[in-house]
Amino acid sequence: MLHEFLTTHRSAIIARTRAKVETRSTPRPTDEELTRGVPLFLEQLVEILQLATRGDEPITASAAVHGAAMLRMGFSIAQVVHDYGDICQAVTELAEEIDAPITIEEFHTLNRCIDDAIAGAVTEYARLRDSSQSDGEMERSGMLAHELRNKLGAATLAFAALKAGRVGIGGSTAAVLERSLRGLRDLIDSSLAEVRIESGRQSHERILVSELVEEVRQDAAFGAAEHRVELTVAAVEGGLEVDADRMILAAAMANLLQNACKFSRPDARISLQTSATAKRVVFEVEDECGGLPSGMAEDLFRPFTQRSTNRKGLGLGLAISRKGIEANGGEVYVRDLPGKGCIFTIAVPRRVGD
Repeated sequence: MLHEFLTTHRSAIIARTRAKVETRSTPRPTDEELTRGVPLFLEQLVEILQLATRGDEPITASAAVHGAAMLRMGFSIAQVVHDYGDICQAVTELAEEIDAPITIEEFHTLNRCIDDAIAGAVTEYARLRDSSQSDGEMERSGMLAHELRNKLGAATLAFAALKAGRVGIGGSTAAVLERSLRGLRDLIDSSLAEVRIESGRQSHERILVSELVEEVRQDAAFGAAEHRVELTVAAVEGGLEVDADRMILAAAMANLLQNACKFSRPDARISLQTSATAKRVVFEVEDECGGLPSGMAEDLFRPFTQRSTNRKGLGLGLAISRKGIEANGGEVYVRDLPGKGCIFTIAVPRRVGD
């Protein structure tokens, strides 16, 4: 029986499949896929073949369970499709090489079971993923609405006081209005950037880095004054250019500077440095937040994670920034300066010539 062939030659089939997966260019193979994924897919295929051989009906239900397991392990739909296909090729090649007594009907059964496995697993995978995304979107929308309402409420009260003439335009009430309006703008800019990322509707253009840095500096200066920190922005090499989505890149840089102002102690110094290599333009934002708890660096880039006990904001900025910069061919990462602060880095491809 075919499922017995798969069980008997399990090691050889796994080795052949891994070799095929390793040479695949897209989707790129992962260590998890090679070490745990390939054996799991083969075990699932043996189970489905046994069901088919016995004439049992719940093949689709079994495949759905497999889809849930794949989702928990972090596999993409593309990996599911390709890995089942690679296993099928490995089985066919091995059977031909050793002249295994497998009938044409059994090979037809194998192909049918793989089709069922892919269809069932992908359907369940997509259902669970969409459900998870729906829950996440609901939470995100609720938090965004809460933040917008708070800032709009503060702005409305401040404007009413100014309109009534009870306070002066140069006083603290006007500062509340200005801060609230700036916060609303930042939330909207961040949301628009996320929409562009999720929809894939990015608009790459030639960006003169010195101009972009100056725009970001002007906006960040207000936040620095509000939090009573000193902002230093280094001069940028003349003529330096990048090819990226301007809104996404500017939003990512603004988010890093906003965080630096927010989490640094009063009277601290924060800086923005720009440098370039032959292939990359690198933006570094250094703050004086006191450093990070051990092992927290990567956690900062997860949605709804925040850097300290200060819970103002959604905790989405870094996650959105990383996703946007990666969509533009770059990367975002952080380096901890224990006891002092952090250096957040954005590196994007440099535009060289035409």
